[in-house]
Amino acid sequence: MTIHAHTEHDGSAIITVNGHSQKIRGTSLDDARAKVRDFAVQYAARAGAPVEFASTDPAGDFAMLVHPDGTMEDAASTADTSLSISASTATAGAGHLTAVAVDSQDKPALVPIVPVSGSRREARAARESFLQAPEAEQPATRGPRAWGRFVGLHLSPSDGERAERTDRRSVAQHFPGPRTVAVANGKGSAGKTPATVNLAAAFALYGGSGVLAWDNNQTRGTLGWRTEQGPHEGTLLDLLEHAPALLGPNAQAADLHRFVHHQTDDLFDVLRSKPSALASEQRISPEDVATIHAVATKYYRMVVIDSGNDESDPLWRQMIRHTDQLVVPVTTREDTREVGALLLEDLEELDERSAQLADNAVVIVSQAEPSATSADIARAVEQFRPLVREVVTIPYDPALVSGIIRHGALRPATRRAWLAAAAAVARGL
Repeated sequence: MTIHAHTEHDGSAIITVNGHSQKIRGTSLDDARAKVRDFAVQYAARAGAPVEFASTDPAGDFAMLVHPDGTMEDAASTADTSLSISASTATAGAGHLTAVAVDSQDKPALVPIVPVSGSRREARAARESFLQAPEAEQPATRGPRAWGRFVGLHLSPSDGERAERTDRRSVAQHFPGPRTVAVANGKGSAGKTPATVNLAAAFALYGGSGVLAWDNNQTRGTLGWRTEQGPHEGTLLDLLEHAPALLGPNAQAADLHRFVHHQTDDLFDVLRSKPSALASEQRISPEDVATIHAVATKYYRMVVIDSGNDESDPLWRQMIRHTDQLVVPVTTREDTREVGALLLEDLEELDERSAQLADNAVVIVSQAEPSATSADIARAVEQFRPLVREVVTIPYDPALVSGIIRHGALRPATRRAWLAAAAAVARGL
């Protein structure tokens, strides 16, 4: 904003501020000049900021910067007449100065000025993005806090809801390249198949499609029994026959659906073994496992493998070679915990990569029977806590005991626990 003054020989003057003009009458030219100057000083004092003063009189044209304390300086000596540092208002602290700017509405505003050491190029190289801003937090959507929405209040979420949001973001992320999760325990009834189903469901439901659950068990693997069957009876044996074509350049993703079974509620696919056949009737080699894995990772971003009980089986060893994250399910029964711990010890002795899988493993402790106590669960957690990266717990749920497992049929607390388990897996990928 600029004060314009036009002074005549007879002592009259016209002052214009922001398009509004007023006349001043002095007894002489010098008297008029003094009154115009006093007007500019009083205006700057009221604004609390320097103002530009442009004067035209018989002596010529002048451009000055008038400060609230009455001092003036030549406007030509100021690099930017719309933004200047006032001696009366500038403050130094923590390496910052406060400058006073006057906008088009004649309103003063404080603008932080950061002194720059070195060249302008150094300043530009060190500049942080102007677009950085704290992420707005979504209001509470669950529990008593969520009721605030109905009366116009946006209440922050509880710590529990915040933790759940964090887990969902972990599970929803997509990784650069396919990831393979192996679910392994040499003891039957340790919870391998329920863990495979629910981890695959969590990654598919929260992260989108592209998740396969694979039954890598040629001795009566039950993943096919615990999941929904598609409109065919395809198994991994059928897929193996067509693997060369599926790995070829002309293959399409839809071609794979003759061999996998889509879970219409939980949105992942299942590659079944053939539990009705003896192992001798469906014997596959370690090379076959590598071929199946190549097909699976060509079409899926996440592969969760349900394994057999024989850790000496070449199929089991080949699975470990392709594993990015190991999951060891156990229950509150001591025998499943002991076999799970022995598995971790065997991997440590196998080779360095297997030892790293053991170190980074996630143990899932499931409540085997409703009679199991919280002390039983706590004991299992404390036994495994020093052995692996994370230990998570799953409460007893009748929907996990028998029949087809549908993630949405589980109790809310059980679904939340499986989300936490999937988030623990994701943190290792």
